[in-house]
Amino acid sequence: MKKLHSWTLALALAAAAFGAPPAYKAANKIKIGGAGQWDYPQMDTANHRLYVSHGTQTEVIDTSTDKLVGTIMGTNGVHGIAIAGDLGRGFISDGRDNDVTVFDLKTLMVITKVKTGQNPDSIIYEPVSKRVFTFNGRSSDSTAIDAKTGNVITSSIPVGGKPEFAQVDGKGHVYANIEDKNEIVEVDAKNALVSRRYSIAPCDSPSGLAIDTKKGRLYSVCENKMMVISDYAAGKVLGSAPIGGGPDGVAFDDGYAFSSNGADGTITMVGETSPGKFEAVATIQTQRSARTIAADPATHKLYLPAAEFGPPTEGKDGKKGRGQVIPDSFSVVVVSR
Repeated sequence: MKKLHSWTLALALAAAAFGAPPAYKAANKIKIGGAGQWDYPQMDTANHRLYVSHGTQTEVIDTSTDKLVGTIMGTNGVHGIAIAGDLGRGFISDGRDNDVTVFDLKTLMVITKVKTGQNPDSIIYEPVSKRVFTFNGRSSDSTAIDAKTGNVITSSIPVGGKPEFAQVDGKGHVYANIEDKNEIVEVDAKNALVSRRYSIAPCDSPSGLAIDTKKGRLYSVCENKMMVISDYAAGKVLGSAPIGGGPDGVAFDDGYAFSSNGADGTITMVGETSPGKFEAVATIQTQRSARTIAADPATHKLYLPAAEFGPPTEGKDGKKGRGQVIPDSFSVVVVSR
């Protein structure tokens, strides 16, 4: 057998690295019922649990069985959940009450409530500083909380606009989309301040954010049916890919980013098809209204809260409005390989 030239070998390795994507499909629905209000789900892979925001309460699902195993009550206007596995604590942003519910991961019992800025939305645990950060939509700031004690470290870190979803790099930095500025801000967790910001144009109105810490990339989903990929260390946009309508969440797993398109009832799967080139590699059917998403890297399952809606309503201008939520139709769509 003849030896391959170095460039031929390089091409062969590149082709293997950018191979065909795995196939996904909607496989199951976890019935929850109750009110049809929800926001972000949050995966706790180590403990096989999925936390689902649900209006005034937070649902807890065992992902080993995909069964509902508990409910945390009194989380009024819940948006998101943060998990501090090393401390055995969870944190829930209660948007209507302007506070955070701190709970025990084993018992699901509420430990305390901590006041924040106005309308805390995204919430995340930063493991290096052992602090929790809420991103407060109405007061355009972030609140830093000591995850061990529950004490507020800094009540207001101005972020210069309306913050949306956040991610951490595992090195002491928190990144968040700024929806009305089309930017990403970097928060220095130790010093509790914004250390940097950069534009993610042509993204318009970014909401969901996912991170690939191995390659140093952030994936922002945008209202103008676009996913923008940026290098967070360099603070620059690397590329973009088309997605569906009504995205509010994005998850990253096994080399791919998944945009949950609530208006279309689809997931757009985005991959790096060649070095530095990002494309939509698959469209996965889910359910209309399934706009937020969480991924379990252990099983490669995707979880999307959703509800069913009745017929469109008649608007004053002749345009059709969204129908009413069908009672007790709230569930979690499970997508798997």
